[in-house]
Amino acid sequence: MTHTRADYPLAETQPGAVKGKRGKSLAEITLDSVLAGDVTMEDLRITPQALQAQADVARDVGRPTLALNFERGAELVEVPQDFIMQVYELLRPGRAKSKEELLQAATTMRDTYQAERIARFIEEAAETYAARGLFTFRF
Repeated sequence: MTHTRADYPLAETQPGAVKGKRGKSLAEITLDSVLAGDVTMEDLRITPQALQAQADVARDVGRPTLALNFERGAELVEVPQDFIMQVYELLRPGRAKSKEELLQAATTMRDTYQAERIARFIEEAAETYAARGLFTFRF
C-alpha cells in the first residue's frame, strides 16, 4: 500500500496498521498491556514498513530527499548496531585506510543485509574519498 498526505500522521489515521516488530499494533499498546507485561521493546521499535510508509508520505508531499532518507533508514533497521557504528567510523575522513575497506562495507550491506541504497551511498563515498585523497589514515 502506498501512503499519501491524507494518511499523515500514520499513528493517528491508521493506528492499527502501524506495528512493531512482533506484530503488535499501536492500538494494542495500552497502559494496561504495559502493566501486564505484554509489551516488550520489540513492540516499540520502528519497522522497515513504518519507515517506508513515512517515505511514501514524504514523496507524496514533494519531499523526495526526505523520502530517500526514510528508505535508507528502513534498510538499516535490521543491521546490527555495532556494524552500523563500524561503518560510520569508516565513513569519517581519515578513518578508512583504503577504498577497499569502504567497498567491503558496501558489499556486506548489500549481500548480508539487503541494504542496496546504503551500499550505493558507501560506494559513492568511497569514490569521493579516493578522488579527494581522504584515505590517508590519521587515527
